[in-house]
Amino acid sequence: MRLTLLCLLLLSSTAAAQSTRTAPAPAPDEHTIYREVFEYDAGGRRDPFASLLGTSDLRPLLIDLRLAAIAYDPNGRNSVAVLRDLTSKEQYRVKVGQTLGRMRVAAIQPRSVTFTIQEFGLSRQEMLTMDDSTRVRTP
Repeated sequence: MRLTLLCLLLLSSTAAAQSTRTAPAPAPDEHTIYREVFEYDAGGRRDPFASLLGTSDLRPLLIDLRLAAIAYDPNGRNSVAVLRDLTSKEQYRVKVGQTLGRMRVAAIQPRSVTFTIQEFGLSRQEMLTMDDSTRVRTP
């Protein structure tokens, strides 16, 4: 049964091909090509089709950062924290409200920085504290 259907399909396709060969070719100016064009209006949003792995939105991670220094302003307006990325050796200077990857600096205290992290539609807060420099270091 399948072989018969296959033969009939082949015969019908060759007959259609022969009938198109006998028809006169249209003039070159008679061709009209329609093409669908799609646009994505981002409107300030990320392109949903772009890979997250290829962007810098993922880096740096909180576990890769070390708090190096803080210039603390008691009024809370001009505090600056210096962070170092342990993997890429980059240095970041951040203020309250500034974003760093998926993290936003929520607060800067005299010895710590609080981040608000956006992941998978959820928000959580993590704190990065400065190491105690008066402690005796073990080799």
